[in-house]
Amino acid sequence: MKLNIAVLAGDGIGPEIIDQALKVTQAVCNKFGHELSYEHAITGACAIDEVGEPYPDATHELCMKSDAVLFGAIGDPKYDNDPKAKVRPEQGLLGMRKKLGLYANLRPVVTFPSLIHKSPLRTDLVDGADFMCIRELTGGIYFGEKGRSEDRNTAFDTCTYTREEIERILKLGFEYAMKRNKKLTIVDKANVLETSRLWREVGQEMVPDYPEVETEFMFVDNAAMQLIQWPKNFDVMVTENMFGDILTDEASVITGSLGMLPSASIGVHTSVFEPIHGSYPQAAGKDIANPLATVLSAAMMFEYAFDLKEEGALIREAVDASLEEKYVTEDISEGTSYKTSEVGDWLTHYINQK
Repeated sequence: MKLNIAVLAGDGIGPEIIDQALKVTQAVCNKFGHELSYEHAITGACAIDEVGEPYPDATHELCMKSDAVLFGAIGDPKYDNDPKAKVRPEQGLLGMRKKLGLYANLRPVVTFPSLIHKSPLRTDLVDGADFMCIRELTGGIYFGEKGRSEDRNTAFDTCTYTREEIERILKLGFEYAMKRNKKLTIVDKANVLETSRLWREVGQEMVPDYPEVETEFMFVDNAAMQLIQWPKNFDVMVTENMFGDILTDEASVITGSLGMLPSASIGVHTSVFEPIHGSYPQAAGKDIANPLATVLSAAMMFEYAFDLKEEGALIREAVDASLEEKYVTEDISEGTSYKTSEVGDWLTHYINQK
């Protein structure tokens, strides 16, 4: 098979972690006889610096003609610390999601036996946790009408959802629940927000279509609490954009490291595969960032974009092996730590030797 990939490394540690994911991707393609073709494009702060916008038309055109997008991270302190900046790196990410029709972000949360003790939660709470968070990406407060009053002392952000957007993401949630343990948790704030009441109304209408799925509706504040108290009670969780953004970062502590969680954003056009962590500018260029979430995102790319399950499984096996051998970066090491590039080389060697 020919794999045609757009590579958007982005800012901060993005180029370093993407390099390791590409090493692993190439090794897997060599192992299974696939032809890998990829092209780089700019996005985020580096794109603003170069062409004045965070998601240039040329980058979008490349994404549209590719089979998948492997994405690093965006963000830069010079924009984070300037509340008056009119153009921001994060606008590139939102723009990419909107233009590519990426309506669903899939974030699997799975514990790694060798990292369980790294979680701030008790071992008995997290050991065996395995659930899927599905976050709606194209609606909600991030895309609603926003602005400031003339005197700049009042600001507003509007949360808007349509029935079509909600039905689309809930259908995906039900379908994933059917493939897993047949339990779906729909998270909202229906006691306060009108958009959440629409979410709950649509969800209740869809429940009879999936009689095998145990469906529960949960307020977001309760969900935030239960994620920490009983993470093993969840199977598939689906929620709106901002709630999902917050809850999935909270869920990352269950694994013991934010640097271990991959994600896939799927939708109408080309799907995007990326780690859930940020650009970590303090570590940029130091060759110390954990590349495993990006490598696992490449595994999701093989599985979701190309339906190559065996290839994705081999990448996961290599990552598990590196954890068992403690061949990891400083953020999860317990003694000797290795460089970002060294971990990528180790994973590549493991795959080549299989």
